[in-house]
Amino acid sequence: MSKADELYRATCLDILENGFSDENLEVRPHWADGTPAHTIKKFGVVNRYNLAEEFPIMTLRRTYWKSAVDELLWIWQKKSNRIADLGSHVWDEWAGEDGTIGKAYGYQLGIKHQYKEGEFDQVDRVLYDLKHNPASRRILTNIYNFQDLHEMNLYPCAYSMTFNVTGDTLNAILNQRSQDMLTANNWNVVQYAVLTHMMAQVSGLKVGELVHVIADCHIYDRHIPAVKAMLEKEGYPAPKFTMNESVTDFYAFTKDSFKLENYQYHPFDFEIPMAI
Repeated sequence: MSKADELYRATCLDILENGFSDENLEVRPHWADGTPAHTIKKFGVVNRYNLAEEFPIMTLRRTYWKSAVDELLWIWQKKSNRIADLGSHVWDEWAGEDGTIGKAYGYQLGIKHQYKEGEFDQVDRVLYDLKHNPASRRILTNIYNFQDLHEMNLYPCAYSMTFNVTGDTLNAILNQRSQDMLTANNWNVVQYAVLTHMMAQVSGLKVGELVHVIADCHIYDRHIPAVKAMLEKEGYPAPKFTMNESVTDFYAFTKDSFKLENYQYHPFDFEIPMAI
């Protein structure tokens, strides 16, 4: 069983056994039939992944990691909010008439800001500091821009990354306001593990820990049977993650720059309803 499986199992069991149910509260999310989408949740979940030890992908079910990486590059490389620039259809239901998701995610990372060294967007500022100011405690991004929230088709869930260099090792913290454990947890973990690997390689650093901080960590009511079925399975060992070591430019990575060797996973026979 991979360590990602172990953390996932422990988190889900804690939610199911000790979580708070909002079934008696009025909630914003709903199912396609109009029924309120209630959850069981835990507050303030923190999971730590040692990326130098193994790649944090689940085997209890398949994570479509290539699509996850494609979305990551759409946000962090293309800095795009146009769904036509994305290879998958994960954002289709949040697209407006203009074909964008509004001033969200990649749009925010692409906004330039003035610094004493010149103008940088958030991604380029991180890349600059990792090379020129690695001891800085100010290397972070934040896409939860209150000024633009009314023009975002969905408020950012994973909204902040903090990068910290210890010696020759890059560590990172992913802050997330809300996490759907069944549909999105490992998707996000895989994405930001890959991002940390990318940032480390182009900055001449070793990869260290990814710490995932989740404010509202929940399982939707209609997802509970699928989660329980997954938790009964025995996982497989983590696959081997490799990346193209010749890439030294952050913007030269493609989704084909990354490989997973011997990725085994259990089949998943449930149709997952999406809360919107």
